[in-house]
Amino acid sequence: MIKSWRFMVVYLLMAVAGLYVTLHKDLMVPATIPLGEFPVTNGPWRQLSRGEFSKEILEVLKPTDYLSAEYVNGQGEKVELYLGYHGGGKGGGEIHSPKHCLPGGGWLKLSERVVSLKVGGKEIPTVQAVYQKGGKRELFVYWFRAPGDEAIASEIGLKLAQIRSSITSRRRDATFIRISIAFEGDEQGKLAAANTFIQDFYPLFQKFLPS
Repeated sequence: MIKSWRFMVVYLLMAVAGLYVTLHKDLMVPATIPLGEFPVTNGPWRQLSRGEFSKEILEVLKPTDYLSAEYVNGQGEKVELYLGYHGGGKGGGEIHSPKHCLPGGGWLKLSERVVSLKVGGKEIPTVQAVYQKGGKRELFVYWFRAPGDEAIASEIGLKLAQIRSSITSRRRDATFIRISIAFEGDEQGKLAAANTFIQDFYPLFQKFLPS
C-alpha cells in the first residue's frame, strides 16, 4: 500500500512537471532600445568602427541584437566593446561561454580572476582574463546580465538565474557584456582603461537593456 502511494506521488509530480514544460513558454523580450542606435560618442570616447558579423557567425551566436564596436579616448586608448543580447523566447539562442569560444578560436588563456567593480552604486562581478594568440595578447573584462539587472560572472550562475526568472516571470533574456583591449606590456594600464570605460558606459547599458 505504501509503495503504491509513493508511486502515485511520483507519477503525479512527473505529470505536473510534464504539463508545466508543455504549457510554459518564455517571453521574447526585445532590447529597450535597438543596439544599432548606440551612441558613437560618449564622454571622452568616440567610436572608430562598428563591425557586422557574417551570416555564418550569426547562425552560431544567434543574438537577438548585438553591438561590436571599437572606441578610442583622447589619450589614444582603444577599447573594443561587444554586447550580445539574447531576448529569450522560442528559438532564442543561448549565450556562448568565452571560456569555450576563445580557446576554440586559437586563444591561449594566461590568467583569469573574478573581480568586483563598484559601478553606478552597485557591485558588478567581472571576469578579468588575459589571452594570447600568436604574438598578440589581449585583456578581456566581461560579465553576464540577467533579468532584473542581475550581474553575474559565471556561466552556471547565469543558467540558475535564467531558470529562476523563467519560473517567476517567464523571462530568460540575458546579455553578454565584454570589453577587450590589445596590449604588449602595460597590463595594469590597460586594465585601468577598461575599468574607466565600464564606468563611463554603464549608464548606457542600463538605458539600452531591459531591467
